[in-house]
Amino acid sequence: MTAIATPVDEPEQLGPPSAPASRGMRLVRRLLPFVASALSGVLLYVSFPPRTLWWLALPAFAAFAWCLRGRSWKAGLGLGYVFGLGFLLPLLVWTGVEVGPGPWLALAAVEALFVALVGAGIASVSRLPAWPVWAAALWIAGEAARARVPFGGFPWGKIAFGQADGVFLPLAALGGTPVLGFAVVLCGFGLYEAVRVALHTRHTRTLRRGTAAVAALTLALPVVAALAARPLVSDAAEDGTATVAVVQGNVSRAGLAFNAQRRAVLDYHAKETERLAARVDAGEVPRPDFVLWPENSSDIDPFRNPDARGVIETAVKAVGVPVSVGGVVETDDGRLFNQQILWDPAKGPVATYDKRQIQPFGEYIPLRSVMSYFSEDVGMVRQDFSRGTEPGVFTMAGTKVGIATCYEAAFDWAVRDTVTHGAQIISVPSNNATFDRSEMTYQQLAMSRIRAVEHSRAVTVPVTSGVSAVIMPDGRIVDRTGMFTAASLVEKVPLRSSQTPATRLGTLPEAALVLLAAAGLGWSVTTAVRARRSPQR
Repeated sequence: MTAIATPVDEPEQLGPPSAPASRGMRLVRRLLPFVASALSGVLLYVSFPPRTLWWLALPAFAAFAWCLRGRSWKAGLGLGYVFGLGFLLPLLVWTGVEVGPGPWLALAAVEALFVALVGAGIASVSRLPAWPVWAAALWIAGEAARARVPFGGFPWGKIAFGQADGVFLPLAALGGTPVLGFAVVLCGFGLYEAVRVALHTRHTRTLRRGTAAVAALTLALPVVAALAARPLVSDAAEDGTATVAVVQGNVSRAGLAFNAQRRAVLDYHAKETERLAARVDAGEVPRPDFVLWPENSSDIDPFRNPDARGVIETAVKAVGVPVSVGGVVETDDGRLFNQQILWDPAKGPVATYDKRQIQPFGEYIPLRSVMSYFSEDVGMVRQDFSRGTEPGVFTMAGTKVGIATCYEAAFDWAVRDTVTHGAQIISVPSNNATFDRSEMTYQQLAMSRIRAVEHSRAVTVPVTSGVSAVIMPDGRIVDRTGMFTAASLVEKVPLRSSQTPATRLGTLPEAALVLLAAAGLGWSVTTAVRARRSPQR
């Protein structure tokens, strides 16, 4: 058996070997893939909100493929890391808005390690037939790992979250964020493969039909699948409609100072609700069936503080319909919860939902005794929040409203199980005041748009300081507020009870893609081992 000769540290050459290059030229050639990899990561970042340049993800992955194809896994590791930094450093800059660059740089550096491992894997499978399929599956496997470890995972930056305005969006209803992301990455790698095959054919005047077919299919099939999935996207009112009001009370100061103005924030949301009631009475807007307040709209525990309870009750009675209030609540045993409270105008608080996916280093400090050696800032979180255990579905004026509080919107399971427990619409109460006017709020709003299509539910996004919005089941934003303004939105939304394939399948598409990635890696390793053992001729 004859071993297949393949380059190890240089990408596949499409033309004849060049003459010996100078030392400077060799250095440029060595650095060029790393520069190109970093810039392609930046290009991927530019494809994310608040920009609507979703299509830039395709050339970003095409350029990444050029950097990786035909290289060793060690080279792929380094190239993947700089691609991850190019993408994640600008994407996550909002994490350092108030606490300085340390946490931002550390988070991006750690998350880029996952991309580095993916890069190593893609380089390894890039010699296989139909390599774009294995490579795209590896990217989704990397996202699956990032969404789970460490400390419960950090799914921010999933490729699907940059596609709210793109042609691939209907695939969210077919298989959730993994299938949507897989299609985008596959199409990007297919774009590179199509260009590579075209250049090779032009240079050699020889068409490799099998390779050309793979290139055409990996480029075209994701688009065709997205078009075929469009009938899954609907905003029809299966169970009638509900008129929902979203209240954004605003804050007096942005940033971490938000935490020192708890009573002011509660008063702002109560007053905005009373203004909404006055607008209803004046006939300016229709009477809502229920009202949704954001996360942290009452950081004063209304169960322990009579004044806070009185402010909330006055506002709820003024509007005369159930209100979901975001509170910070301490239980009798001393545990602290980030809680949504269903407040009835006649009965008072009648149900609660405790946030289950709490934010590490924001709502709790993992390994507190160890982390305190590295930063004094851990003391800013004086008491860790506890996790809830049950999905949040409130029955508000006969409508089942699923609750996914802020950070939870990034996690597939935390949104899905509200729908499997009967939610007809979804609410994502959030507090973005801590992050000032950064891109964070727009990135999170895009997540909610993806969730709307994924589960075919209207989604409301009540936020303390903006951007609050009402989103239809097809991902359209029908109304939104500005940032750092007091406002309320009143919209009629469709109620839906059918489940999309994505809702029914749950984690199965992701598991299938992870297995596909593992199969590709296994094939690659087996091929490499056989090639080493084969006698050279």
